[in-house]
Amino acid sequence: MKFEIKDRDAAGRICKFTTEHGTVTTPNLMPVINPNKMLISPKEMKKFFGTQIVITNSYIIKKNEKLREKALEVGVHKLIDFDGPIMTDSGTFQSYVYGDVKLDPLEIVEFQRDIGSDVGTILDIFGTPQQTKTKAARGVKETVKRAQQSIRVKGDMVLACTVQGSVYPDLRNKCAKELSKIDADFFPIGGVVPLMENQRYSDLVSCILASKKGLNPSKPVHLFGAGHPLIFPLAVALGCDFFDSSAYAKYANDGRMIFPWGTKKLDNLDELPCCCPICTKFTASELRNLKENEKSLQLAKHNLYVSFAELKKIRSAIAEGNLWELVETRASSNPYLLESMKKLKKTENKTWLEQSESTSKDRALFYTGNHTIHRPIIYRCHRRLIDRYEPLFDTTIVFPDGNKPYSKYYSEQIKKIIRKSNNVKILINSRLGPVPIELDEMYPFAQSVFPETTDKETEEEVSRIFDEFTRNRDVIFWEGDKTLQKLSESQEKSQNDIDIRRISAVANIQFGKDASKSLFDGKIKIIKSKKTGKIRNIYCDENHILSMRAGDGMFTLKIAGAKLLHRYFKYPRLRVTIEGDAVPFVKQGKSVFAKFVLDCDPELRPFDECLVVDEKDVLIAAGRCLLNRSEMLSFKYGMAVRTREHID
Repeated sequence: MKFEIKDRDAAGRICKFTTEHGTVTTPNLMPVINPNKMLISPKEMKKFFGTQIVITNSYIIKKNEKLREKALEVGVHKLIDFDGPIMTDSGTFQSYVYGDVKLDPLEIVEFQRDIGSDVGTILDIFGTPQQTKTKAARGVKETVKRAQQSIRVKGDMVLACTVQGSVYPDLRNKCAKELSKIDADFFPIGGVVPLMENQRYSDLVSCILASKKGLNPSKPVHLFGAGHPLIFPLAVALGCDFFDSSAYAKYANDGRMIFPWGTKKLDNLDELPCCCPICTKFTASELRNLKENEKSLQLAKHNLYVSFAELKKIRSAIAEGNLWELVETRASSNPYLLESMKKLKKTENKTWLEQSESTSKDRALFYTGNHTIHRPIIYRCHRRLIDRYEPLFDTTIVFPDGNKPYSKYYSEQIKKIIRKSNNVKILINSRLGPVPIELDEMYPFAQSVFPETTDKETEEEVSRIFDEFTRNRDVIFWEGDKTLQKLSESQEKSQNDIDIRRISAVANIQFGKDASKSLFDGKIKIIKSKKTGKIRNIYCDENHILSMRAGDGMFTLKIAGAKLLHRYFKYPRLRVTIEGDAVPFVKQGKSVFAKFVLDCDPELRPFDECLVVDEKDVLIAAGRCLLNRSEMLSFKYGMAVRTREHID
């Protein structure tokens, strides 16, 4: 098995999952195939929907003598006529539903191995939402025990070890950690079907978060039984890679149609609110008048078209950096899902989610409602602002929000202030939060779109951050000439270059408090764009140390700048430490692969600039992180740092 991150947004990720039978792009959907009754064959699914992976049930195959013998003789791929990766379930869900299923935990794993499953599943203990914590704990203990035993007999098959624990987050987290210790290959989050059926999405979110916090991040995560596209965006944003769906067929047999926002009975529809191939071929009336078997087939196709289309939207959102916007807009279509979003506002969850967020994106951040201000990337922005920004002076003049960039919008007022006194800090009380004027070109302060009027919750959160940021400072709200008169009476004029303020502030926010002291301790030369007048390159004592990116107002670190930071900050600050075997390759300009990383500064985030060092803390290169620390230390495949410049 090979699992490698290719792109990311939120805690969601586009990955390549490779088995003997091919490569799957995640996040992805595994349609459930019943070998006794195939409404749509796997071959047709591949042709019409681009299906890359399917899931079938080894218990159903094993208990049917004819299917069992054929599967053992020719393998599960030929049995269901599918040449791509196949996952098999073990019968856990059937045991939960029917209660009288008799299976041997090791025997069913061996059977999945023997029929050639790409991904087999342990026979775990299904944790129901209503069970006591004591009973759930016993189930977790037995599930982990079975996983430990099953690992020994799996052979070359990828083994899926299911995270259980009912609705108790601490049990979910404990189970996830124990399964990670035994180095399982694939992690389903199980026992969530009853939560889905009863729209208990808040509990579902808690289960996912508790599980993900304990799991090895380098392995695929499968939300077992969550086959409705309504939940896909949120589940992906929390780190789920795979889904399975039997709903496409079950709903079709019941005359129900799946949509991204919910489910509708065909009998209640006058018009089909969809443009999939089925809904453009038939009217609602024509679908209702089909023979029962044909109607079920067409509805099942519609359900799969919609499900796969939603995953395409999600992958596109990850690539474009707007997954949270998709999550927030989808959540607004269902009150129970909307309620579950409150879980993401908790500080402990924002703190965990923030670790996976890139430091900047290629597109602007868009406001969608009261959840936007709680996004992990904004939470990080506020924390770095409060922890790393070093105000030059005690007095602060505050301007209201305006057009961007603020320094241009308020340029005349700023000139007047500087003529009176340069010993003040200028701050914008923006709808995103406080923005020092030196940071007005930095992501996401400049690259965000908020309406003129936001919701009450956003206003309250912004006000709270503003008060925390300006605590113990003399704050003066801009009132034109009246404010200027105050300055002339109370401040002494001094010289301080606004460009130096800008590069110092950006350096401190980006690299850490006091980074500017190491970078700009010398003769500074600033090169600006002739076209825009914006800062582009910075030299210190004639050495090119930094370049400022036009897209996000942040720095690209040059090797000369890396040397200054390396000399100033103690280990492991800003470092990614690599094995000796990788050093010669990085010195040639090659990027750092995750399997060669020994350690990493826990404060580094995806797309942060970093220092690549060897085991003795000798600087090797400057680069840009693609993974966070936990990912670097767990992934065996893929790039961890893209090298920018190296020391010869």
